[in-house]
Amino acid sequence: MKNVLFYASLSCFVILGACKHQTQEQVTPSPTEKAQRFSSNYTPPKFENDQRTNKITGTQDKIQEIFEANAKARHIPGISYGIVVDDSLILTGSYGVIDLETQIKASPTKAFRIASMTKSFTAMAILKLRDEGKLDLDDPVSNYFPQLDTLVYLTQDSPAITIKNLLTMTAGFPEDNPWGDRHLNDATEMLENMLAEGLSLSKVPSFQFEYSNTGYGMLGQIVAKVSGNTFQEYITQNILIPLGMEHTYWEYEKVPEDMLVHGYRYEDDTWKPEPTLHDGVFGSMGGLITTIADFSKYVSFHLTAWPPRSEKDNGPVKRSTLREMHTPQYPYLSTWATDWNNEPCARVSGYGYGLGISEDCKGIIKVSHGGALPGYGSNYSFFPEYGIGIMAFGNLTYTGPLPLDEISKILFEELELQPRKKVASQMLKNKKDQLVSVLKTWETGMDTTLFADNFFLDRSLEKRTQHISDLKQTIGEIDSIGEIRPRNQLRGDFEIYGKHGTISIFFTLNPEIDPKIQQLEMRIKP
Repeated sequence: MKNVLFYASLSCFVILGACKHQTQEQVTPSPTEKAQRFSSNYTPPKFENDQRTNKITGTQDKIQEIFEANAKARHIPGISYGIVVDDSLILTGSYGVIDLETQIKASPTKAFRIASMTKSFTAMAILKLRDEGKLDLDDPVSNYFPQLDTLVYLTQDSPAITIKNLLTMTAGFPEDNPWGDRHLNDATEMLENMLAEGLSLSKVPSFQFEYSNTGYGMLGQIVAKVSGNTFQEYITQNILIPLGMEHTYWEYEKVPEDMLVHGYRYEDDTWKPEPTLHDGVFGSMGGLITTIADFSKYVSFHLTAWPPRSEKDNGPVKRSTLREMHTPQYPYLSTWATDWNNEPCARVSGYGYGLGISEDCKGIIKVSHGGALPGYGSNYSFFPEYGIGIMAFGNLTYTGPLPLDEISKILFEELELQPRKKVASQMLKNKKDQLVSVLKTWETGMDTTLFADNFFLDRSLEKRTQHISDLKQTIGEIDSIGEIRPRNQLRGDFEIYGKHGTISIFFTLNPEIDPKIQQLEMRIKP
């Protein structure tokens, strides 16, 4: 026992001494601290001649007409909508009423149930807990629901369902919209008992997307189990309050009476009231009640994720975490998709973390989600590269109030809004200038230190010399050199203009600390 105590004491002394020495000398940075080191040479993309706000607000009357016409055509009793540019709600509007009996008019401060638009809040809560080291997205869900240890999978080679599968709706659960909607207000015991009895699967996990309210109900309970609070309280304290969403609710009975939007269905050529469901275990898949004014703060927060930059993070979660939410998983190609003019326009789509993401044939990236419950329909879309978000809430069962195609046509065709433009790094500009200097004097001598060690192995000096000579002879005397157009930090394009033609040049640098040209393509511009 004495020896054990002695060696234990000695170990402690050595460890403490080592720690003391390390503190006095230099503390090794943690992985997080290492990740915070950044280049002072990087300039994020930015808007040129930014007139987005003025252009959009100038179309307010036209946008109001479009929303009103859509509401009338779809028999929606009341709608509210808004458009966000960066961190500001720049345009709002409403039509109709929130209660057919009292005829209270809809407005951006009235509280609609937004249904499945709740899912991204639940996903954000999971990712916040992940960022804090309290769970891992690759954790088997059975760690949190031991009942799933006996789950019967479709195949022997099925992987275990993970938290990430629940987030991306790839757990293999069947689509459950009609059923899940009616279980919004069930008690926690309902979900626990259902899992204990066993679940039916429609697909092999980690294989294919299929929309699942059940999965997001489980995510809500994981938030509760890990945080020690209900998922409602965790999301309220860690997301809603920090964003200033003071008029966002879980339970409809807590909404001021003159603010609560009543839901309806349209049947037999008339509106009929839909019973409003209480909050419950499936609230994490669709329970939130909010206003356009409040929800705009959430959309603005998502827009702050872009572009990546070195400013300090100041939101409920990191900007990089938001961008992770915006990254599609298991993407698929929709060859039958159309644009806002109903013209063919293929689209790649996928589901991220509580959000749908797509990129169309025009290169426009959209992040979006809809929401539908008995009595309500809602949609929002935001365009990260444009810093614009659109949201609309309505009070008719399963009826989306956002005429996105018509609004998109205004934004991207009529107003010709442009995305942020990449800014050339100083490194890229310097290498371009050096390259131009070398090209001008190529035949009489040149500095080969500009080029990476693969460069003349990929194409010999003799071949390159002949090619460059032919190009220069074709365009004649050089008049001017064009500006570099960056593709990223280390590659770009520019032109050399001559008396009789133009040379288009593309080059890319290698990953050494002093990047060198590894690839160079030159051709006569048609």
